[in-house]
Amino acid sequence: MVAIMVCAVFGNFLVIISVYKFYRLRVLTNYFIVSLAFADLLVALMVMPFSASIEIMNGQWFFGRTMCDIFNANDVLFSTASILHLCCISMDRYIAIMYPLKYDSHMTRVRVLVMLVITWVSSVCISYIPVHSQLYTTKENVLELYNSTNTCPFVVNTQYAVMSSFVSFWIPGAIMVCLYVKIYLEARRQEHAIQSTVMLHTNYHSGLLANGSRYTDTSEQRNERKRIKREHKAAKTLGIIMGAFLACFMPFFSWYVITNICQEACPYPPVLSSTLFWIGYFNSCLNPIIYAYFNRDFRNAFIKLLKLEKCRCFRQDSDVVHLNYATNISDHKDMTSVHLSVDTRRQPV
Repeated sequence: MVAIMVCAVFGNFLVIISVYKFYRLRVLTNYFIVSLAFADLLVALMVMPFSASIEIMNGQWFFGRTMCDIFNANDVLFSTASILHLCCISMDRYIAIMYPLKYDSHMTRVRVLVMLVITWVSSVCISYIPVHSQLYTTKENVLELYNSTNTCPFVVNTQYAVMSSFVSFWIPGAIMVCLYVKIYLEARRQEHAIQSTVMLHTNYHSGLLANGSRYTDTSEQRNERKRIKREHKAAKTLGIIMGAFLACFMPFFSWYVITNICQEACPYPPVLSSTLFWIGYFNSCLNPIIYAYFNRDFRNAFIKLLKLEKCRCFRQDSDVVHLNYATNISDHKDMTSVHLSVDTRRQPV
């Protein structure tokens, strides 16, 4: 648990700092990446510690009723925000690959910011409002919550379980999968088109050389191939991130819906719910690892930041060594001056 928290905090903080420090990463798509990293960072700082304390204290809660509501609301808030961010990224990549000429006019900075605001507001509406108004739970659980302050169960009614799971996971997940299938098919089509064009140009180039003519590949063609290759890499990274998210959260949301619909007819050991929660939390530290492995720009930024920090530490250590050395030299000179003056006084006139 501690390893997951440390990895999530360090990795997502590194993502945010990288986009802030390096101009190459300040593209519109990375606005979503930074906001997603911020959500994952808050999961590690505001959700995981409380969940870990519950596990360590065998289900006991020591932080009061208000903090219990905030903890439960944050848990729903950040998981919802994560998948809605991924949904936004899927839409962004869909437009970039399907309609590349219209991308700049469709995905402006204002529209990206509006999408981010809608993402966070929607996440708050499905988490804080139902939790703090007690609409998410049963009447029996409300009485139990007020009578017992040393536990913090998240018992939901069937209506909220179905509604929240569909809004927070199933509908955005279905949209993501559909968009990514279209992205994948279009990427394959573009790759085949590029290969055909390259073969055609190669044959044409060979013919021109045989006839003594020259063939030059235009910069526009090279730039277009680079752009398509870059978009395809981004789409591949998105697919891996999306797959990791679905793998981490699908078991939880499946269990969440099934157990709340069939209730007593579907008994389960307490360790199952705990395991599924932490598998979901584990996703918060996966995204930075995926960026570092599959995205060269992020990988280079991470390396530069870590080397810079290492150099700073080395400089600080070197400064201390030089300072101590200079101090010792100065002390030695002072002592030498004292000895010389004493020896001078002792000499007979």
